[in-house]
Amino acid sequence: MLMHPRHSMLLIIDVQERLVPAIHEPSRLVDHCVWLAQLANELGIPVKVSEQYPQGLGATVAALREQVDSDALMEKVYFSCTGEESCRAGIFETGRDQIVVSGIEVHVCVLQSVLNFLEMGKQVFVVADAVSSRKPEDARLGIERMRQAGAQIVTREMVFFEWMQKAGTDRFKALSKTYVR
Repeated sequence: MLMHPRHSMLLIIDVQERLVPAIHEPSRLVDHCVWLAQLANELGIPVKVSEQYPQGLGATVAALREQVDSDALMEKVYFSCTGEESCRAGIFETGRDQIVVSGIEVHVCVLQSVLNFLEMGKQVFVVADAVSSRKPEDARLGIERMRQAGAQIVTREMVFFEWMQKAGTDRFKALSKTYVR
């Protein structure tokens, strides 16, 4: 199955001020999540951002917060985004069946959210170069487990080309200069 811009939404999980410094390759993770949010905004694809217990773990990092409306931010205390009613409602109100997922930590909140979305019949695409954990081994095993459960493991460039659908348009030419390197 392909990611389709009319069926997709982007979910960025828990990229927060006090979590990011402990994550493996934090700058790469933030840059790649910002890249995805910018692309989704350019294409009119809904973006939602979860925050795990922001009173203790801080807000979403500023670079990412700048890319989303304040109503896109969703607080949670459950590890899975589906455990918190307001968070689940925020995601499902987009009306999209394809959930493109990025964020942290792969083996905890990302994994639990993805497994729950799959149980609910959603098509889930995990952006491997836009997720991370504190330990690379945890991230690797989390991605492996999500793949075994039925999630599609993709890269940012796969997201770009599938959301764009075709070359030769003015929009593709303009966006490819920014998003394809």
